[in-house]
Amino acid sequence: MTGTRRTVAVLFLLPALVLLGALVVYPIGYSLVRSFYDSSGDSFAGFDNYKALFTDDGIRTALKNNIIWLVAAPAVATALGLVFAVLTERVRWGTAFKLVVFMPMAISMLAAGIIFRLVYDQDPDKGVANAVWVGVHDTFARSSAFPKAHPGRDSPLRPDHGGFLTAQPVHTGRPVALPLVGVAPDQMPDGAKRATEATADPGKITGTAWQDFTRGKGVGRPGAVDPSELGYDGMRIEAVKDGAVVARTKAAADGTFTLPASADGALLRLPADNFKAPYNGVDWLGPSLVTPAIIGAYVWMWAGFAMVLIAAGLAGVPRELLEAARVDGANEWQVFRRITVPLLAPVLAVVAVTLMINVLKIFDLVFIIAPGSSQDDANVLALELYRKGFSEGRPGVASAISVFLLLLVIPVMVFNMRRLRREVRR
Repeated sequence: MTGTRRTVAVLFLLPALVLLGALVVYPIGYSLVRSFYDSSGDSFAGFDNYKALFTDDGIRTALKNNIIWLVAAPAVATALGLVFAVLTERVRWGTAFKLVVFMPMAISMLAAGIIFRLVYDQDPDKGVANAVWVGVHDTFARSSAFPKAHPGRDSPLRPDHGGFLTAQPVHTGRPVALPLVGVAPDQMPDGAKRATEATADPGKITGTAWQDFTRGKGVGRPGAVDPSELGYDGMRIEAVKDGAVVARTKAAADGTFTLPASADGALLRLPADNFKAPYNGVDWLGPSLVTPAIIGAYVWMWAGFAMVLIAAGLAGVPRELLEAARVDGANEWQVFRRITVPLLAPVLAVVAVTLMINVLKIFDLVFIIAPGSSQDDANVLALELYRKGFSEGRPGVASAISVFLLLLVIPVMVFNMRRLRREVRR
């Protein structure tokens, strides 16, 4: 139509065709051929490598995790992007908010993986996720300061359902000694003071609960309060008669405590709550939570991408329709659900499909975030391709996985291209 010669057109297209052939067509063709050969690359293996896709435990776990990724990650990222896009239209600092949400897209997968490996660290002093989780937990259920405390030799205490109970009843006017050991000096409560021997009170039960240990051989006296020994500040003590608690108290900073006369003849119990180990948070990168944790890192990165595309689509929604719905009595939720979302359906579909293509080839985050002990549980097809090809020396199976991934991506790509063409025609 333009009079351009076919030869000239081919010459202009030739560089692009050469690059396309070298970077796309040749690798695909070579992988397809290699997928029919064994690990040595010399013997024809037929469809054995493809059979391994459904018989190898590692590949089946990877396929299951890819399905979880395919369902969860695009849906959550798209939903958050939609919520962010709608909310940013209603606040003054919407542009700044969009910038903050989109900023993770500027970070490489490698950097994001390292960041979230630290975020999910098991130690609450290092991992932000567990620091928050432990803080919330300890607000409602504080951990004990004496998790390793236990009776020493010749102690009047005996084990009782995770706690300790005196072997003999206690009586008014006779001070009670409750010596314990096992807590390192630097782990004692900050408010702990030097232990003090309780004074006798004819009308009450008195006693001392303390750390019966003094550094140095032959320095301390077992069962007696020595000058350098500290009291168990806050130790809970209960008086028990016939299995029922008749009185309870807490030890003071110097370890002394007092119970009323009603505790006369009772056994003293140090409940198990005194010795509960400190809560150490959630094992985010353990076998059961590693995949959701990595999906969370992915959503953190890609929710901004979804928000920007959806916000662009939202800018084209006729405001007259939204205002007309409000005039007709629709509340904001009804406007959002019945007008905004349907009008944004084409954009939402494009975002979701794009993210689906992206998660099918996810590799970096899983490889970096999942520790070696949980990598088998977090495995995905792209990671299994790498492991089969480079760690296990099975290039035939790795090529079969790559072809399988291509077959999974093609239908999604075709769907996306058809939708885009329909949009262009409109």
